[in-house]
Amino acid sequence: MRGGAWLLIVVVAVIALISGAVGGAQNPNAEPAAAPTASARSSAPSTVSPTPLDAAPTAAPQPPPTETPSAAPTASADSALALLKTLPVKGRAPKTGYERAQFGPRWKDVDRNGCDTRNDILAAQLTDITRRGRCVVLSGTLHDPYSGSTIPFVRGQDTSQLVQIDHVVALSDAWQKGAQALTPEQRTAFANDPLNLLAVDGSANAAKRDGDAATWLPKTKGFRCAYVARQVAVKAAYDLWVTQAEHDAIAQILATCPAQPAPAR
Repeated sequence: MRGGAWLLIVVVAVIALISGAVGGAQNPNAEPAAAPTASARSSAPSTVSPTPLDAAPTAAPQPPPTETPSAAPTASADSALALLKTLPVKGRAPKTGYERAQFGPRWKDVDRNGCDTRNDILAAQLTDITRRGRCVVLSGTLHDPYSGSTIPFVRGQDTSQLVQIDHVVALSDAWQKGAQALTPEQRTAFANDPLNLLAVDGSANAAKRDGDAATWLPKTKGFRCAYVARQVAVKAAYDLWVTQAEHDAIAQILATCPAQPAPAR
C-alpha cells in the first residue's frame, strides 16, 4: 500500500477517536460520577455554628420557696399558763363537813377600812355609784364580765340580788381541793380576798354554783382567759389543787392566750 493511502487511513482513525471521545462526554446515558468516599468527606473542613459570647446559661428550675412556720407564742414566767404548771393535780376530796361558816362570817371587814367586803367590791367594780355614808353602795352600773350585759344596780330587798359577788373559785370547790387543810383565819381571808371576788350578773352566778373550769365558763368568750387566769392565781395563792379535767380545761383556754398574766393579789 502506498504511503498516501496509509496517511489517509491514520487521519480517518484519529478523527474517529476524537469524535467518540466527545460524544461520550455529552452522552446523557452515561453513569454519574461516584460519590466521594467517607475518607474524602472527613477531610473536608467542618462548619460549627458559633455560640454567642453573651448568651447566659439556662438555670435549672428551682422549687418554690417554702414558708417557715412562725414560732408558736410561748408563756412567760409570770403568765397564768406557767403558774398552772405549778399546781398539783389530784382528785376531789369528799365534801363532807363543808359549811359556809367554815369560811368565816359573811363579808367580814378583813382589810379594816370600816366597810364590809361586799360594799368594797361594789364600790370598786361598779361605775356611777352613789353611797349612803362612807361605805354602803346604794346604786351603780355593772358591766357584767360573765354575760357582757349592762345591769343597773339599786340596793333593795327585791333588787340587790340582780348583782351578786361571785367567788371565782367557789368555796365548796376550794373545800374539796385543799381548803380543809387551811386554818379558819386562812379560809376567812380566802372568802374575802378581792383576788377571788367579782361583781357579776346574779343569774350567771346562780348558774355557776360551785362549778370549776371543767363544768362552767362565762358566756362571754373574750373573758374566759382572764377568768381562768384568776382561778389559777387564787389556787396558787392558797395552795389548792386542780383535778385533771379542770387542769385540761384551763390549759386549753390559756393555749389561746399564752401571754395572759396571772393577776396579782
